[in-house]
Amino acid sequence: MRLLAGMARSTATAGGTVRIGSVSLSPEQLLAGAGAVADDVRGEPVVAVHATASAETVVAIVGAMLGGAAVVPVPPDSGPRERAHILRDSGATLLLAADSDLAAEIRVQPVDLRRRSDNRHPEPEPGQTALIMYTSGTTGAPKGAVLSHRALEAGIDALADAWAWHPDDVLVHGLPLFHVHGLVLGVLGALRVGCRLHHTGRPDPEAYAAAAGTLYFGVPTVWSRVCAQPAAAERLRAARLLVSGSAALPTPLFARMHELTGHRPVERYGMTETLITLSNRADDPGRASGLVGTPVAGVEARVVGEDGAPVPADGESIGELWVRGPMLFDGYLGLPEVTARSLDAEGWFRTGDIAATTPGGAYRIVGRRSIDMIKSGGYRIGAGEVEDALLAHPAVREAAVIGTPDDDLGQQVTAFVVADAVTAGDLVDFVARTLSAHKRPRQVRFVDALPRNAMGKVQKHLLTS
Repeated sequence: MRLLAGMARSTATAGGTVRIGSVSLSPEQLLAGAGAVADDVRGEPVVAVHATASAETVVAIVGAMLGGAAVVPVPPDSGPRERAHILRDSGATLLLAADSDLAAEIRVQPVDLRRRSDNRHPEPEPGQTALIMYTSGTTGAPKGAVLSHRALEAGIDALADAWAWHPDDVLVHGLPLFHVHGLVLGVLGALRVGCRLHHTGRPDPEAYAAAAGTLYFGVPTVWSRVCAQPAAAERLRAARLLVSGSAALPTPLFARMHELTGHRPVERYGMTETLITLSNRADDPGRASGLVGTPVAGVEARVVGEDGAPVPADGESIGELWVRGPMLFDGYLGLPEVTARSLDAEGWFRTGDIAATTPGGAYRIVGRRSIDMIKSGGYRIGAGEVEDALLAHPAVREAAVIGTPDDDLGQQVTAFVVADAVTAGDLVDFVARTLSAHKRPRQVRFVDALPRNAMGKVQKHLLTS
């Protein structure tokens, strides 16, 4: 399987070992375990995986891909409504899970790491769907972004080039395995490159320090917690590269990381729909805070003004970032009109992010075109989805959700609510039972009314005043 080329190369060597928590799998064990899963799923077009941070998840995803299925990672903290939507919308007929008692709307099959198979399966075609990853927008339920084997391979290879990523590396991270960062980069990337992977289970600073890696992945919240333990941060000086993504890295945190670890972290930019399209390079020791780098191999990027024309590359003029390249998704599952609004006939994807370009060609992300996208602890959270969940509570009459600054998370989910006879704790718990736990409001503010314009639209920019 081309996507797992590095794992196949390392089968006869000490490299390529995957360790998640206390469980370690050699390349031979991983391939044989995945082979048993491939036997089970053969003929199933779409297979969901309950994507806990476990060896079972890695075996399930690799096995389902080997078996020719499109894989749908399901967040383990998703609430019943969100999970039901993902399973129904994706068309998955089988859910692979480490927990045999997991209740779901479709057949659940437990993954047993003791099972083995050396059966061979047909190589997936490059254009065949590898992953359907659900991403939240500003309104409505999450949409399924369809990613092909070709896109995953192109995205990983471009980063291997930018980061000088090679089989001798030891990649360390503790990120969730249902997002691009933790799964595509942090697991499939390691398998394609053929390097060892140490997933710490959780992104704990002491676990990061003890792992003795050469390449570390984290989101700003992780790096903030690492820097809060200077002794742990100091132990990362022996690493080759520290990479930060999924949200903007604050300038003071960039400086603190440099002070404690001796590294200028590599910042990069991407989305579920595009994988990573912009990145700083490992061979650029002068990289500066706030810049997410230049287009990776195969990518074109431009910043477009409201008139549709490119804006000057002066580091100050801003516009919407458009990107295109071989790692882009094929579209939103079952939503051709929504896809057409974001991905044009020439392959340009309108990211919705506002950016500027320096004279040297590096990009700086300024913000979201809409304030309805919240980036909290490395997660992208659509405000509309949380608002819908709050409005489902019988005591809530109106709700508006925004992101407010938070030193640890970057942004926290803050809800402004018009309601009767309900507490903030009740609403937080209600949302956590309905949606993924990380989407729950961290703060609920009760107000008499939401500010609206003459057309009745909520004026969110007035909510913080």
